[in-house]
Amino acid sequence: MANTTLLSIQHLSIAFRQGEQQRTVVEDLSLQLERGETLALVGESGSGKSVTALSVLRLLPSPPVLYPAGDILFEGRSLLHADDASLRKVRGDQIAMIFQEPMVSLNPLHTIEKQLAEVLILHRGMRRETARSEIIQCLDRVGIRNAKSRLSDFPHQLSGGERQRVMIAMAVLTQPKLLIADEPTTALDVSVQAQILTLLRELKEELGMSLLFITHNLNIVRQLADNVAVMRQGKKVEYNSRQQLFSHPQHPYTRQLLDAEPKGSPLPLPVDSNVLLDVRKLQVGFPVKRGLLQRVVDTHYALKEISFTLKAGEAIGLVGESGSGKSTTGLALLRLLKSTGEIWFEGQALHGLSRRQLLPFRSRIQVVFQDPFSALNPRLNVEQIIAEGLDVHQPLEPKAREQRVIQAMQEVDLDPETRHRYPGEFSGGQRQRIAIARALILQPALLILDEPTSSLDKSVQAQILALLTSLQQRHRLAYLFISHDLQVVRSLCHQVIVLRQGEVVEQGQCETVFNSPAHDYTRQLLTLVEPAS
Repeated sequence: MANTTLLSIQHLSIAFRQGEQQRTVVEDLSLQLERGETLALVGESGSGKSVTALSVLRLLPSPPVLYPAGDILFEGRSLLHADDASLRKVRGDQIAMIFQEPMVSLNPLHTIEKQLAEVLILHRGMRRETARSEIIQCLDRVGIRNAKSRLSDFPHQLSGGERQRVMIAMAVLTQPKLLIADEPTTALDVSVQAQILTLLRELKEELGMSLLFITHNLNIVRQLADNVAVMRQGKKVEYNSRQQLFSHPQHPYTRQLLDAEPKGSPLPLPVDSNVLLDVRKLQVGFPVKRGLLQRVVDTHYALKEISFTLKAGEAIGLVGESGSGKSTTGLALLRLLKSTGEIWFEGQALHGLSRRQLLPFRSRIQVVFQDPFSALNPRLNVEQIIAEGLDVHQPLEPKAREQRVIQAMQEVDLDPETRHRYPGEFSGGQRQRIAIARALILQPALLILDEPTSSLDKSVQAQILALLTSLQQRHRLAYLFISHDLQVVRSLCHQVIVLRQGEVVEQGQCETVFNSPAHDYTRQLLTLVEPAS
């Protein structure tokens, strides 16, 4: 093995023991990572990417995890056969890891300073007072503004991008030789994602690190990787340089992943479509309170004077960063947030109705959320979940109720025979289909889709988008599609509204806005999603 090789995975197999059975999840995997190299590990959920990464640091419990064959060498020394004392010297010091969801990875009960200081105390034997200056310097380096004043903050007081920056700071405090990043930008907006990728590139050059980057986002691979390994069902199906992989993919599965990038354009709008939703100067404000008596001294507007019309069978994309007012708009339209302005739906003024008067309209406007796992009750089976709305709005006899559930499942290409199973028994894409079926069963006219594909693999995302297009064609559904993925919006939506800090900076027909953006912020967003050469 050459001296430049930092990490070598040699014919590795990983299995899970289930009773007397043994299930192989990674089979005969060989990878090599050179010093200073960025290797991207690509594949869908269940392909074995994260299991492989966690095995490098032996973070999986053994048993039930077994390693029937192969080895993992770091600087020529085996990690699989190392004792606990040797592993402790490597973990977090020479090899560090950034996880996908920083809110889960950070301790909600400890301040940022305490969590970062633990790394320096443990690995470098520093005292807490000495560690503070190094922590501030590192937080400044990863782009946390006013770092000194943020030390006493808890994770919930930081934005998603800030939490991920803290995780990166924690990982690079010890200046590791290898950084493993497991889907660190999946839940982030494109602008924040671009900032994190730029930061990782800079830190890699500055510290001379190697980077093992795990993702299903091929646009990130284009921007970051030197070489790419593609995994499917626990096996490596292709290994290539970044340029070769995108210009001449060798394996059919790699070509399938590349083809899964959102393409195409929305369905033509029916000529006889009537206006379904008319929104006029919608605003959402929150009181700002100060002083001992908490008097209201100001109003913070999360959404300022947004106006648009939506026809039957039409889709409007709402795009912008976190905090731009996208989800706030959806919640205001559902009358789940207090707002000013006018909301007209099917000719009825919703803004003037009481909670009781709104009830008949609830079934006509339904919502699908970003994370299907947290949106579905794990204690209910699929039939009970899908029929929830029926039980509230249109109670039926058991036979008729079951038939409606079966029909809704068929509409979203789910096997009705699985209706007695629970959400945990389904994949992410299947869970999102269950969430769509739950909304569809009430035969709504408008679906509010809040980031419904952002947590899904590209191939699964393509299937959900195809399903939404098919349903729109069949039922003339109108969509308010909230997203930070401009490629998805372009493939599905007729109009687009660009929000920034609660204000509309640009709106119009999708093709016009995408081809000739008028505002600098829109141009910036479009630049961030253009494939890198």
